[in-house]
Amino acid sequence: MSSQQRSTPPTADAPTSETAESETALETARGQLHRATTHLELDDTVLERLEHPAKVHEVTLPLERDDGSVEMFTGYRAQHDSVRGPFKGGLRYHPAVTRDECVGLAMWMTWKCAVMDLPFGGAKGGIVVDPKSLSDDEKERLTRRFAQEIREVIGPTKDIPAPDMGTDPQTMAWLMDAYSMQEGETIPGVVTGKPPAIGGSYGREEAPGRSVAIVTRETCAYYGSPLEETTVAVQGFGSVGANAARLLEEWGATVVAVSDVNGAVYDPAGVDVAAIPSHDEEPEAVTGNADGTRISNAELLELDADVLIPAAVGNVLTEDNADDVRADLVVEGANGPTTFAADSILAERGIHVLPDILANAGGVTVSYFEWLQDINRRKWSAERVNEELEAEIVGAWNDLREEVETRDVSWRDAAYVVALSRIAAAHEARGLWP
Repeated sequence: MSSQQRSTPPTADAPTSETAESETALETARGQLHRATTHLELDDTVLERLEHPAKVHEVTLPLERDDGSVEMFTGYRAQHDSVRGPFKGGLRYHPAVTRDECVGLAMWMTWKCAVMDLPFGGAKGGIVVDPKSLSDDEKERLTRRFAQEIREVIGPTKDIPAPDMGTDPQTMAWLMDAYSMQEGETIPGVVTGKPPAIGGSYGREEAPGRSVAIVTRETCAYYGSPLEETTVAVQGFGSVGANAARLLEEWGATVVAVSDVNGAVYDPAGVDVAAIPSHDEEPEAVTGNADGTRISNAELLELDADVLIPAAVGNVLTEDNADDVRADLVVEGANGPTTFAADSILAERGIHVLPDILANAGGVTVSYFEWLQDINRRKWSAERVNEELEAEIVGAWNDLREEVETRDVSWRDAAYVVALSRIAAAHEARGLWP
């Protein structure tokens, strides 16, 4: 890949996302929506509806701690748009969960499902809690109470939660069991991302990372840089980052840096990512297991690598550091890692950004496969899941490529053109009632 836009090497005191005024997920999502409408003739009433969620549910959750004390927590479930099917989206347990964050992420889920042409709308939710502060028993009690509080608004034909930050297949198992016990029958389709033993799909946990790797491979080939000649830096080594890094290494790419919350490890000759446990396997294991030069997460974002994959948290590429990104290609593994301001700067510099609503859409795509398996009570093999996922992601990537070439727009704008065209068509077909 070309390196004509590369600037000076990163320094230890390079600014991080925390030094800039934070841009909320809702602000970013609305900004991206309005920019995309410049490429489409979108009815004003449809645009107005898409700027706002259909519903936001806020609940208060009492939790009995292991010491007998009772503590109160706040939970949210934002439901954005269901014109194409039931609401779909993750549940995250994190101290920074807010109403607006859930709304913004729900909007992204609406676009993501439409980009993948899945029969779902967008939702997102979570609990304002540090999951590390909870014992397993406390996490189970909090999850079951949350399931009870939102039971009336979720269901396999209403709203289907899935894992997100701070939650996992076990969390989904508890939620499914709590819901099923109240309904009086086992209903595996109320959530996705469950363990395979109770209706979960093989390949679901690895799917977002796999789709990031597939999108990276296809885009590198499109721009004339086969993986064997490509260097990659991956921020975050959770499920998304670890699976993407391992697949890309397996397919021939050189992964030069990976990171966890404590920092990053860099080796221009390549880091042995297969030897590093993911965050799920051993939390915060990168800096303690990988050989190479220790650098900060901020420095990783500015490395001289062909591909940058921010796969940790949102708002890491900001107005403060976008001018210092030296990758030719950014593939978004996390949800909302690039602020609206940073996106404009990267576009001006000729850096291609493959948006999260395509790149990490493997998660919701295999969730759709899981939902189908639960409805039909027929499990797919891991091989079938991966084959179907490959076909869906490559097909969606090609839909975006056609818009990029035809309209001469960025990959993000192409994703919004595809998504909004499908959503607008559904709204126009169904109309507004009453």
